[in-house]
Amino acid sequence: MTPPRTHGLTRGYSAPVVLDVAVVVVTYNSADHVAGLLDSIPSAMADLTFSVVVVDNGSSDDTCTMLERRTDCTLARSSNLGYASGVNRGIASSPPARTYLILNPDATLDPDSVPVLLEVVGRAGVGVVAPRVREADGSLSPTLRRKPSLARAGGLSFTGIAAFAERIEDPGEYELEHEVDWAVGAILLIDADCYRAVGGLDESYFLYSEETDFSLRARDLGWSTVYTPRAGGMHVGGGSGESATTHTMKIINRVRIYRRRAGTPLAWAYFVITVGNELRRAVLGHRRSWSTLAALMRPGRRPEVLGASEHLLPD
Repeated sequence: MTPPRTHGLTRGYSAPVVLDVAVVVVTYNSADHVAGLLDSIPSAMADLTFSVVVVDNGSSDDTCTMLERRTDCTLARSSNLGYASGVNRGIASSPPARTYLILNPDATLDPDSVPVLLEVVGRAGVGVVAPRVREADGSLSPTLRRKPSLARAGGLSFTGIAAFAERIEDPGEYELEHEVDWAVGAILLIDADCYRAVGGLDESYFLYSEETDFSLRARDLGWSTVYTPRAGGMHVGGGSGESATTHTMKIINRVRIYRRRAGTPLAWAYFVITVGNELRRAVLGHRRSWSTLAALMRPGRRPEVLGASEHLLPD
């Protein structure tokens, strides 16, 4: 196979090469995982032209040392300004491309998967494509989601009723290609025109909800998010760490995105339901929910990076 062109000019022409795919990976203490991801990319691309940029958000482990020894990616060092910021910086640092493949460092891609994603995103009006993702043990990873709503804020997803469940658990929903509200951002292919129309990922979220926000804003502009089971990959999950702080970010950002889309009056109801749900979880033994509950009720205890510490209702 001819090595993929990653940047520069096609010989004999003055127009810049526009690659099929610009891959962007954001790392943070990801030394245990990112090599496996990078090793999986060439076979996943088949004959597509592509580039790979890895944005490191201030790792303190051996991530950068390992990446600097590799010749199959470009390393962009950054302070930790958040996941969305890392993705935006990676795209800005990439050569021109038709699409952007956003990858978590603890994911891997199946062989020949990206041409399938590229075929789907090439259809009129499709802005984001998500593949079938499996866990490390081979089981299905339920990555598809419904948009936030008041009914879905109460932690009733165990009912399996769509009106109450943001996460889509039904295995049958993962057998057919179809449009979804949004999908978890471990592996996403984004049309470059869609990315530009939306204005990139919203960096105010820092971590969590940025992919939710992007797909919903893209839909507002006429771009759909499509799931396809014809392409696949694996996601370890938690490769960058889980903590009370990250759980708090996730919950605070859910309230923020709901407020930004539904308005303040309805957001107050969403906030109250969220507080009740976290209290229930805490009483049932989820220790991280105690910290999140405190942050919900006392804005000064929220992570500073969110910029949501001034008002009780996160904005």
